[in-house]
Formats: sequence, structure tokens, C-alpha cells
Amino acid sequence: MNGTAPKTHRVAVTGIGVLSPLGIGLETLWAGVLAKRSAVRTIDRFDPAPFDSHVAAQLDGFDPADFLAPKRVRWTDRYAQFALASAHLALADAKLDLSERGDDSGVYIGSALGGLSYAEEQHDRFLANGIRAVRPLLAIAVFGGAGTTQVAIEFGLRGPNVANANSCAAGTVAIGEAFRAIARGEVRVALAGGAEAPLSPLVFGSFAIIRAMSTRNDDPAHASRPFDRDRDGFVMAEGSAVLVLERYEDALARDARIYGEVAGFGLTADAHHMTAPLPEGKSSSRAMCAAIAEAGLVPDEIELIDAHGSSSPLNDATETRAIHSTFGAAATRIPVMASKGNHGHALGASGAWEAALTLLAMERRTLPPLANIENVEPACDLDLVLETRSCSPRIALSNSTGFGGINAALVLRAADA
Repeated sequence: MNGTAPKTHRVAVTGIGVLSPLGIGLETLWAGVLAKRSAVRTIDRFDPAPFDSHVAAQLDGFDPADFLAPKRVRWTDRYAQFALASAHLALADAKLDLSERGDDSGVYIGSALGGLSYAEEQHDRFLANGIRAVRPLLAIAVFGGAGTTQVAIEFGLRGPNVANANSCAAGTVAIGEAFRAIARGEVRVALAGGAEAPLSPLVFGSFAIIRAMSTRNDDPAHASRPFDRDRDGFVMAEGSAVLVLERYEDALARDARIYGEVAGFGLTADAHHMTAPLPEGKSSSRAMCAAIAEAGLVPDEIELIDAHGSSSPLNDATETRAIHSTFGAAATRIPVMASKGNHGHALGASGAWEAALTLLAMERRTLPPLANIENVEPACDLDLVLETRSCSPRIALSNSTGFGGINAALVLRAADA
């Protein structure tokens, strides 16, 4: 669950780049969550009529040409473009030029599905018009590592290049792996996060078939409702987030703005079921405990929890049990955030959005409220943040879980903790 190599460096977060259905940029995401604004609506990217679910959180208004040269736009799909644009935003936010630091810089980006939606589009072309209608880009776009490798090429980053497909925990896993690489001295700086572009008919439909998504089609804005009694499934979203992680001493030396610190990472597997979590949440609890231990802390020192809160009937209740197992009597006293009611669930990108929001909550001493809770699920007996709350947590835990029983957790510290 934890790394074994000695850790010699603290790890600062100095830049954050976000594309979300709430808009482009970190401040747009933050403002939308504070306002309880929902980005969920009836999907218009394709006709959802064949499916039980008709709602999604789309990222509209994104133009890759705002971030990338024309040649790069032509040779990337939407998934890789999200990763590239978020990387540009993150580096600009960090005021960091990596042009002469490529050997010491790595890229870690998670995605549940990578370029699968693009492959679906090209397959339709193949069926309609044969192989000559398929763009040559397909061979270099469909694999999960397309995002990391395109980012590495764009910025000349020659350190570790790691893509993971750990379902809905992929973004959190990417940040955790980058944290460990820097802490162990393998790299000085890393771009880490998640990117997801899953809104195509077959990909969307595959989740509809297994009845994983909300069917609140008559009320899209309230379809995603973590920890609510009447939740009926997650709402699919698209987008990305990339964080700049670097050695804390390097950030101090260049007088960088420091959002906070990644201090611990835990990763476990349920080894139970592909779609249902282990009922008592024991493996999720072990991931949380591992992250806390790696940070050199005990559970009583955690002052804020960012929950996965997927809005699925099984997950939210199981996550509640995992939190109780981890924190004992304190589980009902630690404030709990969860933001998928605003931006939906972008699978591998969600954990990166949520880590970013957790860092901002600590920095700004403000906890954003959960959206769309009308009746709290009785089994979810936690200190859910139902209205914006002034609070000064110094140490937080951000939790993610995913299909296949993957559990990941990060411990984050405020910059001055």
C-alpha cells in the first residue's frame, strides 16, 4: 500500500490547470462549486434516446486552438487535447518554464478510457467508407498513454512518462505516483492529473446498459446528488485537471505560490467485484489509512475529507462505512466535501478536480457545499457540508474509488501547516 524507498523531499503543488463542465480554468470551477451551480443537462453531443439515461455534464466552448499550435491540434484527439490544455494552464499558473529541465521532469496522467471515444468515431467511418476514411491519427490516439506522451512532446519532458487506466481513481493514482517519484528524488517536477473524454454513443451507452447512471432525465440539474436519499446513479462528465508538483525546496527557492503539499498516498484493491464495492468498505479504509500513515499522521489529525461521492446507491453508503472504519468516533465530526453534484463524474479526471478543490478549500479557509441534497441518506451519517462553511483545516484527505474495486487516497496539507 505504501512505497518502501526512503522519502527525502517534501512535495509542493504550485500550479493547477482545469477544464471542467463548469468552464475553463480553476477559478471557474471554484466559483461554480461555491454557487452550487450544476453543469448537468440533457446531452446534445449525440441522440441519447436509445438509452435510459439522457443527461451528462458536457464541456462546451472548448477550442484546442486556444492552447495548441495547428499541427498539434490536427494530430490529437479530444482526450489528449484536454490533457495538453490543462498542462498549459497548470504551467502558466505555476509560472514555470520547463524548457531546460526536461530530464528532471515527469508526466503522470490517468484516464479510465483514454482515446476510446475517438476510436468509436473512426470505427463508424471505417464501417461507412472503408479503411481509407480512417484518419492516420487513430493508431497514435487510441491508447491510454496518448495524453502523457503528447504532453511530454509538447514540453520536452524526458523523465518518467506514466499513464494509468485505474478507472475512476486514475487521476488520484497519477497524483500519488508523481508525489512518490518526487519524494524519492527520481524527478524534481511532475505534471500529474487526469483527463477524460467519454461522451460518445457507444461509450456512454455501455454505462447505461449496466444501469450505473442517473435516469433523472426530467430534471438534469439535480440528477447528480451525492449522499442524497434519492440518488439513482452517477452522471457522466468530461474534462481534465493537471497539477504541477515540485520539490518543496525548489518552490521556495523560486518564490512560487504554493497551494499546498501532497503528503501521503494509499492504493488498494477490493478484489471483489467489477462494479460493486466491497460492502463494508474495508479496502477503501485501508487506502485511507495507508495515505495517512505515509504522511506520518494518525487519523485523528485529519481535519477535512473530500469524498468520492459518486451519487451511486452502493458507493455513497459504502464510502460512509469506510470513513467510519477509518476515523471511528471522529467520523461524524470531520467536515466532508463532495463536488460531483456540480460537475458530474468525469471518471479518471474527477480525482484531480477534487484534489484541486481540496487544496483551494484549505488555502481559502472556505468549504464549498454539496449540491442537490434534499434528503440526506440516513446511512450516510457524516458531517456533510450542506452550506458554504468558513473553516481552517490544515490537513485533508481526498478519496477516490473506481470500477474493478480500485481505491486511492491522498493526504494533502495546507501550505503553512
